[in-house]
Amino acid sequence: MKKNIVLFILFVLPIVAYLFFASGVNSFISLPTITKDIPEINTWKSLDNKPVALKDKITVLGFIGNDVTAHKGNFFNLYEIIYDKYKDFKDFQVVMVLPDGTQQQVEDLLKLDVKKLGTHKGWNFVFASPEEITSFYNQLHLKGKLDTTLGTPNVFIVDKKRNLRGRKGHDQKGTSEYKEGYNTILVSELYDKMMDDMKIIIYEYRSAFKRNHNASREI
Repeated sequence: MKKNIVLFILFVLPIVAYLFFASGVNSFISLPTITKDIPEINTWKSLDNKPVALKDKITVLGFIGNDVTAHKGNFFNLYEIIYDKYKDFKDFQVVMVLPDGTQQQVEDLLKLDVKKLGTHKGWNFVFASPEEITSFYNQLHLKGKLDTTLGTPNVFIVDKKRNLRGRKGHDQKGTSEYKEGYNTILVSELYDKMMDDMKIIIYEYRSAFKRNHNASREI
């Protein structure tokens, strides 16, 4: 009996864990790459004047535009559904891009609204000229476009190598699907699709870390 329990723990539970992270709404084995090697943003201004980089971080990337209040509801949806779950994962960050000159709007948002929710560690606001934002966004090679305020309700998943990830091609069931971003207006999309895709990204890196750690021990 004890032997069966040990065998179950050693062989069955890892498979169950894999299926939990790699199945569900997204039945891709791994999360496909939409755009490889997107530009870095570490020369842009940040709210606290510290450099913010995409490299070596799992990033949720968003574009708020010059009307912060208009995106307040989207901000809270993303905070409560995605950010709050992953905020303690050390390699995770949220980066929101805004036109230069909106700093005071962001400071007001943090003081008056986000403070009620709790921490915003790892949540970064970066500012650039409209021309820089437009050029950067165009290099993402996405189907969706920014609106006239340089904002979009969609957010995007960027991996540690600065690859923008999403759903592209055919999944394990042979179903064709394309998804480059996640609409923060739709709570169901954040819960069902983005949450599922974030699990896969996190699982990828945890698995890679374990493999590298085991290889180092063998050496």
